[in-house]
Amino acid sequence: MMSSRYRLIDSHCHLTFAQYADIEAVLKRSIDAGIDGWITIGTDLSQSTKAVELANRFGNVFATVAIHPHEAKSADKNTFNKLKELANNNKAVAIGETGLDFHYDFSTPQQQKDCFERHLEMASETGLAVIIHSREAFDDTVKILDKFAETVKKVVFHCYSGSVEQAKVILDKGWHISLTGVVTFKNAVKTQEAAKLVPVERLMIETDCPYMSPEPMRKQRVNEPALMIHTAKFIAELKNMPLEDFANSVTATTLNFFNLPR
Repeated sequence: MMSSRYRLIDSHCHLTFAQYADIEAVLKRSIDAGIDGWITIGTDLSQSTKAVELANRFGNVFATVAIHPHEAKSADKNTFNKLKELANNNKAVAIGETGLDFHYDFSTPQQQKDCFERHLEMASETGLAVIIHSREAFDDTVKILDKFAETVKKVVFHCYSGSVEQAKVILDKGWHISLTGVVTFKNAVKTQEAAKLVPVERLMIETDCPYMSPEPMRKQRVNEPALMIHTAKFIAELKNMPLEDFANSVTATTLNFFNLPR
């Protein structure tokens, strides 16, 4: 049995978003449901700043800093200088979410690639883990990550919904995969097959809230960390594991990946 101050950790949530104005109530519901650690994600300079501030308010909240691919066009040298300052905070545990999103064209592919590489340079300098957002851009994402293979070792593909074949590529390169409530959806067959494949030593779970509430709470428009217990139960059943064993394992993986305090 793992010795830890956490039962389950939501490894990717957006607690700085406006939907969570009553953050104390959100965290209380989460703790009551068995999720008592949270990593809140930076998506631009403002949200990254708020993430670090929130993490400094609550002991079991941690922050990441980054410019989301959608916002790549707005990132300049000054932006990254400020992100580096935030990344030096003791409660900042990763660079992300960063990567490529070719589904939308809020920023051009080249702007996204340049911004992604700046993030990976920052991760190389700080030694922090990297959280990847990759949508309809898997091959290009891997190609850029491979350029930093010597200096960026800890990589997680968040909100994974790719194929088993892509999951095998990620695992072969020593990277991690994080699953959201999408895995509980009835039509998410390929995500469920990937979930069966990924060993718990390389697996994390998340809400990506306020998006994608899991079944049977899918109709709840604003997802929140408390609902992650449904995702945990579903994946534990997929893997034929008792929930407690599964929770212990993915929590240990999350602690190790982000180098969180025990």
